[in-house]
Amino acid sequence: MVKKFLPLSKEEITARGWQQLDFIIISGDAYVDHPSFGTAIIGRLLEAKGFRVGIITQPDWKNLDEFKKLGRPELGFMVSAGNLDSMVSNYSVSKKRRKSDAYSPGGRTGLRPDRAVIVYAHKAREAYGNVPIILGGIEASLRRFAHYDYWDNRVRRSVLIDAKADLLIYGMAEKAVIAVAEALQSGLSINDLHYIRGTVYRSKNIESKADTVTLPPYNEASTARETYARSFALQHQYSDTGSTKRLAEPYEHGFVIQNPPAEPLTTEELDTIYRMPFTRTYHPAYEKAGGVPAISEVKFSLTSHRGCFGGCSFCALHFHQGRAVQSRSIEAIMEEAEELIKDPDFKGYIHDVGGPTANFRNKPCSRQEKGESCSIRMCLYPEPCPNLKADHFEYLELLRRLRKLDGVQKVFIRSGIRYDYLLLDQDDTFIRELCSHHVSGQLKVAPEHVSPFVLDKMGKPGKKVYRKFKQKYKALNRELGKDQYLVPYYMSSHPGSTLEAAIELASFIKKHEHMPEQVQDFYPTPGTLSTCMFYTELDPRNMETVYVPKTEHEKAMQRALIHFKNPKNYSLVYEALKITGRQDLIGYGRKCLLKPRSANKNKLKAQAKKNARNR
Repeated sequence: MVKKFLPLSKEEITARGWQQLDFIIISGDAYVDHPSFGTAIIGRLLEAKGFRVGIITQPDWKNLDEFKKLGRPELGFMVSAGNLDSMVSNYSVSKKRRKSDAYSPGGRTGLRPDRAVIVYAHKAREAYGNVPIILGGIEASLRRFAHYDYWDNRVRRSVLIDAKADLLIYGMAEKAVIAVAEALQSGLSINDLHYIRGTVYRSKNIESKADTVTLPPYNEASTARETYARSFALQHQYSDTGSTKRLAEPYEHGFVIQNPPAEPLTTEELDTIYRMPFTRTYHPAYEKAGGVPAISEVKFSLTSHRGCFGGCSFCALHFHQGRAVQSRSIEAIMEEAEELIKDPDFKGYIHDVGGPTANFRNKPCSRQEKGESCSIRMCLYPEPCPNLKADHFEYLELLRRLRKLDGVQKVFIRSGIRYDYLLLDQDDTFIRELCSHHVSGQLKVAPEHVSPFVLDKMGKPGKKVYRKFKQKYKALNRELGKDQYLVPYYMSSHPGSTLEAAIELASFIKKHEHMPEQVQDFYPTPGTLSTCMFYTELDPRNMETVYVPKTEHEKAMQRALIHFKNPKNYSLVYEALKITGRQDLIGYGRKCLLKPRSANKNKLKAQAKKNARNR
């Protein structure tokens, strides 16, 4: 069977023998027909259910004709900003315009508007007045209620209201999308679809108060930070797939109501989705521009599961995808691997096998196996739950079978390992085989910080756990005769991180680590506990006050402390040490972060001479 792309033009619609589309997906990304891209999955799923679907990608939002180019859809528009929130796509954490966009042809910037789902929804409404407009994707999902917006520095309304859309589908949308599509096809009005799990809608009243939790009104949450924190705590509590409660947020003229999350996909359902006829590459329309860079990261990678029970405060997965682990069968993954091998560009290397966290392939406990979840209790934090089952056996079986395939030279794991979970496994077979077969010289891990108070706000394990893992990893590599290293990721300026905490991290790096390759400033994106802390300066879990570094200068000092060896950071590190009274760390001792100023000047002069010679 020849695999065809979903249509992007009238010509491609006509070539299929269609007169009109049932649904048109409007996306802020270029069209990459690969299961790592939400637009491709939703489009293919609708196609598999018999719906005629086309895609408008990255339309010029200043030109109304762009939204009319595929004609009027019979059943509705589905609007998404793409794989990322459009503000994250467009701006760095310092709020500067990004210089490239991996989800656009040739990596070009400027092809998607800020707050894309709002802009696209308005244009679709302007083009075809009464056609149903359904929002989806991560931007809509994480902005489904009143949310702190870092770029505006204020609490904005639900995106459903600002977009003037009819319905919002949140989370991993497959089940809800099909339920909505089939209901519209049967003749139901979009205004009647208030019963579908995984959706958010507007209503003038709360139909059933018995199973509904009412959040604080928007006008209170947007003006009182404590109220906002309490509202977010409730949203977070009831966002997991085991919840059966509806949430209602009052506004001046009615409510925004969230139905309970969609049921997790079964293994069979997930297998069916990944077996759909993806071409696994970008649409040929982008060839002249150099293709779409984002495909390079995933083209030869395999998704083994969804969901993450890690519970990191700065991650939106809990709020968007949920903690329930949903795994594909080993057989289905092997079939996909066989497809990868047939690709003429495949060089023998599978770049990744995993999910949000690679070694979370199994459900963590018997409760999740029954479809239940703990509304507040975390699986790994502050201490591992006694009911947690740490087991890598099935993941190991998958990796072993992949390694044996003809044409496969190496299978890497790059999507992240939770080393605290790994250490709970009483059987060392996985870590031994990880070191033997699945590391490309360096294993990336994310301790994030070492200060107990900062780690508490992050929901991450203490530095003793990281050091234990590091020692084990080092010993195993020595035993195996491997010269392999850990590459730790650290985060600066997270809520709770004072200058003293940043110095504690720098001192730890000085004593125990090579200089970190990457440092990430905390980015307050919608839908995370950490963003709530950033805005309110309160921890929504207990309402305790949290210190938050907010000025650009303090953030620069905290970032510089992690890279204290870089001569360019000398002044910032010196200032931070002076402010905190830690001049004891300036000198020639083993614990010192800086040499005296005169020594640094000589080092800079020597570097300048070296640069001049190289020129």
